[in-house]
Amino acid sequence: MFSENSPVTDPVHIFRHFLKTKGLRNTPQRQRIMEVFFNEDGHLTTEEVYDRVHREDPSLGQATVYRTMKLLCEAGLAREVRFGDGLARYEHAGDAHHDHLICESCGRNIEVVDPQIEALQDALARRHGFKPTFHRLYLYGVCPDCQKNR
Repeated sequence: MFSENSPVTDPVHIFRHFLKTKGLRNTPQRQRIMEVFFNEDGHLTTEEVYDRVHREDPSLGQATVYRTMKLLCEAGLAREVRFGDGLARYEHAGDAHHDHLICESCGRNIEVVDPQIEALQDALARRHGFKPTFHRLYLYGVCPDCQKNR
């Protein structure tokens, strides 16, 4: 078993190795973008990452953030998620599996984990002889706050 700080599970080590295998440099800008992304929780757009990094380094461009987020996805460190509002958001790929409840009114996103849903999905797959490799569940509706304001 690897410890939390093992190079095998360390995102910095993984990203450096990934960039090296692709023949790309690990620039200070890429490093800072990765740090900002991993120091935040939730689902960030490239614009949100850009805003946070740009405050510290005004010379950094949005294209650099966009390309770096794509590289983090290719490296298996980030995962792109879309909630139907036309924006790509990114979450940490190492996060435990979860599903999403998304408010169609305010855009609020609630991450949920429900063992019963997981069991039902597994049973459904077995019943059809299907071997699942991946799934996403997004439930759209109206959150309690928005229901009060209707």
